[in-house]
Amino acid sequence: MNKSSDFTIDELISVCISRQIKDGDIVAQGIATPLVAAGYILAKCTHAPNLYFASAIGQGVCQDWAPLGLSKIESLWLDKAITSFGFARAATELLPRLAPKEFFRPGQMDQCGNSNNIAFGANYAKPRMRMPGSGGIPDVTVLSDQIYLYVPRHSKVTFVPQLDFLSGMGHTPNRKLGKGPHYLITDLGQFDFANGVMRVISIHPGETLERIKAKTGFAVEVAPQCAETEPPTVEEVRLLREAIDPLGVRRLELLGGAARKDAMREILEKELN
Repeated sequence: MNKSSDFTIDELISVCISRQIKDGDIVAQGIATPLVAAGYILAKCTHAPNLYFASAIGQGVCQDWAPLGLSKIESLWLDKAITSFGFARAATELLPRLAPKEFFRPGQMDQCGNSNNIAFGANYAKPRMRMPGSGGIPDVTVLSDQIYLYVPRHSKVTFVPQLDFLSGMGHTPNRKLGKGPHYLITDLGQFDFANGVMRVISIHPGETLERIKAKTGFAVEVAPQCAETEPPTVEEVRLLREAIDPLGVRRLELLGGAARKDAMREILEKELN
């Protein structure tokens, strides 16, 4: 297939996520994760037509899809849902029975894939910064063997030698059920946990192993066959830009501060007009 030479890092991340999906998979999505949603829909549009996906937004299971949005994000989950359920039912029935594949975004992560989405700073009462919270991550990661991770902005802030708090279980000898994460995608490369620790398996075009090591707060293993990440195809880029996410909602996960606010205003203006 024709490889694209015109793609952005957000598009590459969503494409790499889509490549982890197999036809017939059941996948789950958290809140405010448009890179993951775009990847799921891309997989369905290309190689996984029998994909089912669920989300904490609307708490429904879908087989059909709708383009991503901000003010109308619920349209995908509420308008297209085959069935809806509450969080308690999802945690006690859906997860144990169907074992969906799920991508999480850790706020902090150690070498073994343990994660923290609670707060930065060891003092819980007075943290340096409070994060959104762990949601269902503690429930899922102690049981599931279908955990995948993504980090849009690779840095030593996220990849740390020791977590401030533990809210997601990785590869640890204390584990009784499930497994640690299989895979991690960041804006610098792709990683696995073949030896129970984070290992580089591919480096994105334009990036280097030295940059990955410099932006990681612990030693990173390197796979023997580590190579350059395969670029998106022309068709994958076209689907993302024209059909799945024409507003560019996915890029919000790579932005921060004023740039993120400006992008949100721009997207909302386009969406409401």
